[in-house]
Amino acid sequence: MDYVNLGRTGLKVSRICLGCMTYGEPATGPRKVGRQAWTLNEAESQPFLRQALDLGINFFDTANVYSSGDSERIVGRFLKANARREAVVVGTKIHGVMREEPNGRGLSRKEIVYELDQSLKRLETDYVDLYQIHRWDNETPIEETLEALHDMIKAGKVRYIGASSMWAWQFAKALYLADRHGWTRFAAMQNHYNLIYREEEREMMGLCRAEGIGVIPWSPLARGRLARPSGGEGTKRNEMDVVATNLYSRTEEADRKVIARLGELAEKRALPRAQIALAWLLAKPGVTAPIVGATKPHHLEDAVAALSVHLTAEEIAAIEEPYVPHSVLGFS
Repeated sequence: MDYVNLGRTGLKVSRICLGCMTYGEPATGPRKVGRQAWTLNEAESQPFLRQALDLGINFFDTANVYSSGDSERIVGRFLKANARREAVVVGTKIHGVMREEPNGRGLSRKEIVYELDQSLKRLETDYVDLYQIHRWDNETPIEETLEALHDMIKAGKVRYIGASSMWAWQFAKALYLADRHGWTRFAAMQNHYNLIYREEEREMMGLCRAEGIGVIPWSPLARGRLARPSGGEGTKRNEMDVVATNLYSRTEEADRKVIARLGELAEKRALPRAQIALAWLLAKPGVTAPIVGATKPHHLEDAVAALSVHLTAEEIAAIEEPYVPHSVLGFS
């Protein structure tokens, strides 16, 4: 495993981050807030958390809204029993609906203070290494959010803060205001970035490089679409993941050419498609650690193996060439 600094911070993270959205008690009957039918329960999740540690992964990403807090509970219990707290980097997020009431979501000071304490209880820890705003909150002044996050750091409950998918102008505004007021800056950007969704290259990636922000892309394999041929056999999650449908169903025809070119290179190199797709992402300037989900043992094996795959400039150009601009998605 390789370890790198998260942006300009001194925090060392593994170049692969385990995304823990998949781990949580599955929904049964009527859908509840945050719950999904395709998640793995605690017993089913533990082998993947163990595999991550065995492979040298020290970076774990979850969110309060994942399975209504169950993901945090599963990750917290496992890490407390199997790892030294100081040896792992735990990230979680806030923004989504947690309670069906007026203040049950968003990035107000009230919600940040309350939900951070709830996350700490579920994670069974005194602090979070990376606390991230899951999305931009149009109903709360960003100054209120930034000051509250800064206060959580000063209280010792958070070590670093990060943001997730938003417009580059919003992120630039947040960085400017933090500098202006002497508040803690965001250290990381968790954005939607992969071979069939490269709109982040327009402005966000350049901004992050210029400002020394660590980039930890979500959905690096486009919900598995980059790991199999177009039209290939999907998974239970593919069939039931509404977010994935919204992100990719409108661009299937355009994406098939990229996926086909990826398949050609994978066959030529005698490597799994996932390794090639992740190697492409890892080679992008500014990318710190793709967030990889795992429901089968080879998922993490392929992710770690991708660290040793080096693509030539010609190979990169070949798989990028069919890409066409997409509508901007994933900010809500």
